[in-house]
Amino acid sequence: MRKGLQIVDGDRLSFTGTIGRYGGKGGGRYTILLVDVEFLDGTPATDHIWFNLTKGFKSLRLKPGERVFFDARVKPYTKGYRGRKMGVDRPISVDYKLSHPTKIGRVSDYPSVQESHRRAKLVQGKHNV
Repeated sequence: MRKGLQIVDGDRLSFTGTIGRYGGKGGGRYTILLVDVEFLDGTPATDHIWFNLTKGFKSLRLKPGERVFFDARVKPYTKGYRGRKMGVDRPISVDYKLSHPTKIGRVSDYPSVQESHRRAKLVQGKHNV
């Protein structure tokens, strides 16, 4: 479970993440994987998240490894096996996702986002020592 996201359920917040790779759902629908997703203050939010490849992501022509920032809403969803096969042990449970990403940008294009993220990491490091 994404416990970092559970705490802020329903809120619209700012995040940063690293482009992992592109994928597809079939039928001309494409997706984008973000890894190492963090709140804007540098606190980890989730190790990965898949989004539909929206116009906001597509227009930036992002490459794997690039850092992006975006706003998104935290929402619960149910996951697990819903079929009828006997012996499949993946019970239905609630997890949290990010939805409706907006204000998407490349971190390297906005020094203020880059600097605030760097400062947050430094402060976090001092607290962890």
